[in-house]
Amino acid sequence: MKLYGKNPVLERLKTNPKSIQRILVQEDHIDAGYVRKKASQWGISCAVVPRSKMLKIGRNVNMQGILAEVDDFAYLPFDELLDNALKQHRTIIFLDNLNDPQNLGAIIRSLACLGGFSIVLPTHDSVEVTEAVLRVASGAENHIPIAKVGNLNNAISHAKKAGFWVAGTVVTEGKDLMTTPLLFPLCLVMGSEQKGVRDIIRKNLDLLLTIPMAAPRLSLNVAQATTIFCYEIKKQKENPVKT
Repeated sequence: MKLYGKNPVLERLKTNPKSIQRILVQEDHIDAGYVRKKASQWGISCAVVPRSKMLKIGRNVNMQGILAEVDDFAYLPFDELLDNALKQHRTIIFLDNLNDPQNLGAIIRSLACLGGFSIVLPTHDSVEVTEAVLRVASGAENHIPIAKVGNLNNAISHAKKAGFWVAGTVVTEGKDLMTTPLLFPLCLVMGSEQKGVRDIIRKNLDLLLTIPMAAPRLSLNVAQATTIFCYEIKKQKENPVKT
């Protein structure tokens, strides 16, 4: 697996250098000296190469003059993610049938910026953490625990038995996100843009939530919507809505 670009590679060097196998950096890169020094500290092979070679390696990818070959993404076992979420007061975001790597990368980046979230993906009919996802996440994958499960609905049931409340998102007819008091510890299920949360999962939810829209005929993509939901969750976790 490859990491492309300054921020993803430098963040990986800071947070998880043992996952890096090799680094290539363009000879005139402003951070070439720093990257070589950090790579040397961790025993990572680092080659400084001409611009022409970097362009050839990257083809159509904007590498910003730096590339790292890294281990495949390490998913956390779900039971460990669940246990850590309880101990660390994290909110778990279940992504139901998300297929766009750009959206997953954007969600990871937003949730890392907000802090206090974990992500669960289904094994089937879902995007994985790929190179394309990592490019968009821009290093944020180092700060978000992510698990994959064979059956999302079973995982949600497991979370409920562990004491989590589970909310799901709907475009209309849910309770207003901005005025509804949320209960913690909390899980949130985000559905795909095309189908929303599947019916089999909706039957397992404690609450349906909707973002109030000034223009009801318009809609947000799943990455934008997830950011708004999670911003409100973080706000209420720190300052609960009074009932």
